Parts: sequence; C-alpha cells; structure tokens
Amino acid sequence: MSESTSSPSNVKSQGSRQPTDTSKASRRDFIRSSATSVGAVAAVTATGTQEVQAASPNEKIRIGFIGPGGRGFGAHVKRLTKLQVEGKPIELVAVCDVYSEHRDRAADYIEKETGKAPSKHEDYLEMFAKANLDAVCIGTPDHWHAKQTMDALNHGLHVYCEKPMTKTVEEAIEVMRTWQKSGKVMQVGVQSTSLPVWNQVNDLLTSGKLGKVLMYQTEFFRNSAQGQWRYYKLEPAMNPRNINWKKWLGVEEGLAEYEDFDRAKYRQWRRFWPYGSGMFTDLFVHRTTSMLKATGLRFPGRVVGAGGIYVEYDGRDVPDVATVVADFPEGVQGLVTATMACQETPIRQLIRGHFGSFVFGTGEKFEGFDYVPERPQVTRDSKLKEEHIPVGQVLDTTYDHFKNWVTAMVADDPSLVNNDPRLGAAAITTVILGARSYREGKAFFVDEESLAVKDADASWANRWEERSHQRGKPNHIAGWKAGDHGSVLEEPEYMKLAGPWVNGKAPEEG
Repeated sequence: MSESTSSPSNVKSQGSRQPTDTSKASRRDFIRSSATSVGAVAAVTATGTQEVQAASPNEKIRIGFIGPGGRGFGAHVKRLTKLQVEGKPIELVAVCDVYSEHRDRAADYIEKETGKAPSKHEDYLEMFAKANLDAVCIGTPDHWHAKQTMDALNHGLHVYCEKPMTKTVEEAIEVMRTWQKSGKVMQVGVQSTSLPVWNQVNDLLTSGKLGKVLMYQTEFFRNSAQGQWRYYKLEPAMNPRNINWKKWLGVEEGLAEYEDFDRAKYRQWRRFWPYGSGMFTDLFVHRTTSMLKATGLRFPGRVVGAGGIYVEYDGRDVPDVATVVADFPEGVQGLVTATMACQETPIRQLIRGHFGSFVFGTGEKFEGFDYVPERPQVTRDSKLKEEHIPVGQVLDTTYDHFKNWVTAMVADDPSLVNNDPRLGAAAITTVILGARSYREGKAFFVDEESLAVKDADASWANRWEERSHQRGKPNHIAGWKAGDHGSVLEEPEYMKLAGPWVNGKAPEEG
C-alpha cells in the first residue's frame, strides 16, 4: 500500500449521494447494459471469472486513485494503466495524495502511458466532487481504509481497497454492511485470491477428498539486515512543506492523535500501532485470506495471539515474532505464524483433514500442490496414494486481481470479484483479534449472529465436550457434499464394555 493518504477539508459528505450528472448516469447505464447485451463477449479467464468486453470502446469506467505512493503507485496505478492501454473500458482520470511528489509522479506516469493527464487533488472528497468518477482505488495506510471506502461507496463508486480492508473488526463489519447496501463492486487487495487454485481446493474439500476438514496452517516468514519495513527509504523531500501531515494523520476525522512530523512514521508506518499492525495486517492477512477462500470458512469463533519483539529493537511497536490461532464454528482450527527475522526455515502451508492433507509449500507462486492420504488403517481404502495435483500458473497475480475487478465493474456484478468485503472482513477479524490478543493478553469470541467481539470464557471448550458426551456429529465447512465420509468414527465391539457401572452392574449387563 501507499504510505500516503488524503482527507477532506472544505468538502463535506455524509450519507449516500446519487449522481446527478446525466452523462455519468448514461455512461453507467451503458456499461451495465453492454455487459448483458448480445454483443457482449464473455470468456473464462485464468482466474476462473468471466471477462466481459464493453460493446463500445468510447465508453469508459472513470477511475481515481487515493494514495498512489508505494503500492498505490507500483501496483494500482501501473496495473490499471496497463489494462487501459490494452483496451479495457477504463480511463484513469484523477489522482489524490497528501504528498505532492506522489501526486505528480502518478499523474505524469498516467499521462505518459495513456496520452491524457489526470486531474490532481490533495483532498479525496474534492476529487469525488470534481472528477466525475465511477470507481476509486484506495492505497492509503490502514487507519484510513474504512472511512475512505465507506465515503466512496456512499458516493455511488465502485471500490478497490488495498489490504487490510480495515484496521479494526468494528470497521470491517461496518464496511461489509455498507457494501452490501450499496450494490457496488468492491475488491479487497489480496491478490493471491485471484489464483485459481483456491476454488479448485474448495471443490475437492467439499466433495470429501480429505474427509472432515480439521485445520489449516500458513506462514509469512521474512528476514532483513535492517529490520522489517525499514527498507522503505526516508528522503529529504519528505517534509511538511510537501506533505500535508495533519491530513495524513486524520486528526480532524478522529483517526489518529496529533504528533510531530516524523519521516519514519510517514514512510514506515507499518511499524507503529496507530497506523498499521505490522505482520498481522501486512502479511498474515494475505495467507489467512487464501486459506479462508480455500476452505470456505469465514468468521472465526475464538481467536488468540502471541508473540513479541525479540530482536528488532529499533523503536518499533509491532512484534517481530507472532502467531495467531483461530478456531471456527465449523470445527476447524487455523494457524498463521512467522518471524520477521528468520526466512529460510518456514513452516509449510497446508490443509489437514481426517483422511488426508493438501500441502502447498510456501509463498504464492506454485504450479500445483500435493495430496497426502492418511494410512489405510484409518481411511479403509488401500487405493489412496500420494499425488501431485497441477493448477494453472498465474504469472502476475496483481495484474489478474485488477483485471478481475474491472471485469466485475463492466458486468456491474459484485459477485464476480475474487475477494469481496465479506471475505475481507472475515480475514481482518481473524488477524486483528490475534494482534489484540497479543497486546491485551486476552482470548476473544466472535458472536456467530451479530459478529460482535467479546472476551472469551470456558464456553468454547464446553460446547465441544458436550457434543462429544452426547455422541454428536461434526460440523462441516460450507458446501459440504460428502455426508459422513471421513467424519464419523468406527465403534469397536469392545466399546460396549465402556460406561458407568450402575448399582454394581456392568454396562454390558444393562
């Protein structure tokens, strides 16, 4: 994500505002109708989604950028510029950043590549009011994501928001519900969700390939000589003359308390709790989102986190070693763990079931995964053998992720995105509660109905013990189609001897 952001000054906006400009309305009507017209061309892309070409190359989805600094420039601006140059029905028309050099760099790049200069803004609500937008890309620090996303949705704009979707659980639920009411297309920027492997894995899991799904584990190990996120260079041009520091902080909006300008806080904000959450939201959210997409799991039921700052004593707030354990109502446990000071010995990403496991290795770029069955004494199937399951390779997941967003906007179909806000909210809930657990020394519950967060107690363990004592059956992941396969225990004949002796009489005499 970008290290820069932008916020309102004189332009006020509360609630929903419908577009009044007739050209804007007609453009949206055209885009919507063209996606379903006889002349529209639909094709299955490498990500498994439909690609829809607009009927006329002259009608474009007008896109603006908020925070085109680090990732906001290198990923958002560059990939969407490429898609525009390739002929996708989009036009990059505006950029907004509190850092003048980032505004100028993004605008110059777009003009050079497309031949048309976008407008430049310091205030994103001013950009909304003046740039006649259809969509916006948000690449700002974490603490701005929720407000900017909801402002955009309430302005009737489609949204691409860089991960993490929000900074807090409460914000995540609010964004998710705002999106659900809006009817707009929203993509959360975890590009690995555009890998086709996760849909393939989900199909195998729900069909019972592994039997009862029990656990996922994943990782994001890193190392560096100078400490994580300090490789983002500090430059003399980063100063209060070029950066609207108060807007970056979001003091007037209640997003952060005022503190004196500090280049490290501005550029390396992921190291500090007021603006980011270190590996929890910068890295863990990547792998967690992928695992949730693969398994079909969403909001956890119980979360606990651990860690500490064990080597990177450089003034940071966030830990360099951390682990999050999440238990889900479906009877599945998720684990994500890493250190920011050791990279060569990561754990393997995998999903475990009663009858076998899927092993993915590490990272995101893999051409297949391994199926490892349990022994025949458990599965009662001697024909099960280890196998390598190939998947389609994606060379640039970021490009495919933006392409998927554009496809969904052209079709005006929020369901086509690979990472919608419900998945985004579930992932941030999982990882940020792990961060809170580490900081507050608590375990947390998430209510299944209201999604409210509360302190954990003994009831989680009690519910599973009660089910066992009642000889209940396991819960399953969403979409489960395999009945009792791999999830119901055999009952040995000798278990008839188990149970309490009542009035001195053995159970088998009962």
